[in-house]
Amino acid sequence: MEEWVGGLWDRFITKVARRDHPQAAVHLADVEKMLGVLFRALGGDAGLRVAAAADTRHGARRRLLERVAGTGEKSAHATLDMETLRLPPTLAWFPDKALNRDLYLWLIALAAAAGPEALARAPAREFSQDDWLRLNQAAVLRALARFPGLVPRYRRLADAVIAERIPPDRLPADEAAQERALRQALQQPGSVDTLPPLTERKSRPSQPVPLWLYPAPATGTGPARKAAAAEAEEGGSVQADAEKRHHQAERTELPENESPFLLMFRAESLLSWAEYVKVNRDTDEDENPDAADTAANMDRLHVAPDDGKRVASKVRFDLDLPAAAEDDLVLEDGILLPEWDWRRHELKSDFCRLQTMTARDATAIPLPERLRRPARKLKSQFAALAPARRWLKGQPEGTELDIDACVRLHTDRLAGQHFSGAGAYLAQNQRVRDLACLVLADLSLSTDAWVSDEQRVIDVIRDSLMLFGEALTATGDAFAFHGFSSLKRSLVRFHDIKAFDAPLDAAARGRIAALKPGWYTRMGAAVRHACSLLERQPAALRLLLILSDGKPHDIDLYEGRYGIEDTRHALIDARTRGIKPFCVTIDKEGAAYLPHMFGPGGFTVLRKPEELPLRLPLLYAQLTGH
Repeated sequence: MEEWVGGLWDRFITKVARRDHPQAAVHLADVEKMLGVLFRALGGDAGLRVAAAADTRHGARRRLLERVAGTGEKSAHATLDMETLRLPPTLAWFPDKALNRDLYLWLIALAAAAGPEALARAPAREFSQDDWLRLNQAAVLRALARFPGLVPRYRRLADAVIAERIPPDRLPADEAAQERALRQALQQPGSVDTLPPLTERKSRPSQPVPLWLYPAPATGTGPARKAAAAEAEEGGSVQADAEKRHHQAERTELPENESPFLLMFRAESLLSWAEYVKVNRDTDEDENPDAADTAANMDRLHVAPDDGKRVASKVRFDLDLPAAAEDDLVLEDGILLPEWDWRRHELKSDFCRLQTMTARDATAIPLPERLRRPARKLKSQFAALAPARRWLKGQPEGTELDIDACVRLHTDRLAGQHFSGAGAYLAQNQRVRDLACLVLADLSLSTDAWVSDEQRVIDVIRDSLMLFGEALTATGDAFAFHGFSSLKRSLVRFHDIKAFDAPLDAAARGRIAALKPGWYTRMGAAVRHACSLLERQPAALRLLLILSDGKPHDIDLYEGRYGIEDTRHALIDARTRGIKPFCVTIDKEGAAYLPHMFGPGGFTVLRKPEELPLRLPLLYAQLTGH
């Protein structure tokens, strides 16, 4: 009975104390794509991605009911750094849903006007309160000047925000002075240079300002981050979608504890979830089912490099490297390639080392029985694209007489009409398809992920290359198959599967069947080398077709925007050299970064990876203009 009454009270007081309006909520997931397009259309940095922000404790004064219910302690702020624009995952500030949606639009316009030179500084930089105040006011003025149509919308939002804030007459004197200054800054941007200081010991920070941007929190780049990136790459991109939540993290030194049976804690903070606790275990145990709920309630996650535990991962990764006698055959080593550093806007020459390889134990095989029926169907469809002879009528010279033209000319002469000058011969014209296609397949760790109970991503890629090759043999087009993976910049592995001057025979099928997942995805270097191979082909249309299941990634800082910008620079260079790149991906999040890399019409996302073998030949037919 006591628990039932307690539950009723908790639900009642929580509902009464809420300051937001869930019935008018707008979720970022519903408008994320539209906001990304709008951000770029308004002149924002095309390399930035839009993502959800984390809930953080603001420390501001709360209303009495909020303190009783224990709510209102956290809020999600819009933040901007050099790689990501983070927006609140849900906006329910106002009772009007249209206003909440307008708030998303305003934050996008503000971020586009602010630019990296304003708030997107290095995360380690300490922003003072006055810096934050002045930079936001300046960004608001720039946004209103660049987009004057937003002025009425901003006024409505500013009035609505002020109406939802705690009035100054209910605050202590020093907090009230800050609140009045903030209200003036919202209504008259640029009129407030500094905030009045807080003089009382129990004074609280100012209430959050949802119309402004906040500096991005500091993030570490140590072993924990690299391990997380490696696990994300290894896990693949075809797993079931899960709720994504952004957490702030802080690096913490690992406490020393030699005994696996001693629990380290401080007695005065035994009941605190935020206190770092390290427990050494000799054996792995089941995952804590309450861990996700506990993490959701934590304001900041503390991550420490656990050398004792990460050694196992390091050994595992090292063991994945095959011995030289078991590895693929190296055809050519020491090919040096440049790489684009987007932070310095500099092309680093001879920065990556690429080696071309081929399968060591590939056994020549015929086309698998399960692929023969779709292969015959594709061959019959693509046979119509093959070069063929056709007769041209009414030619001034040719190998045979055009009977229809002769009858027409004789009839015109008898009718007394003037000779039109049309020819009376038939001539043959040989149609030629002047194009070359290079297929570059991503063979990273993530291709080992399962797309169904019976197929992995690498199996789908093998079947796709088999069927695609059979279809292209019916057209007579020049084509080549290659794959790539990487392990840091010193080892970019480029697999030769079928060269332009080699036939698609049993040996080539054996090399396709021998493909296996490699390591990581240093796409920029692979694209540059593939372009050098395509350039040697004397064809009017040279197509670079990239098969991928995720974004560019490697473990030596080649991640995030660095990898995306390097690949984009390589693709831009490919277009200047007369090569047409196109990407086919099964990454469900590909639409978030591929437009920046390949352009709006330079990629396609397949929602069902198992459809790739049949979709790939049809995409090729569309890309080649037939």
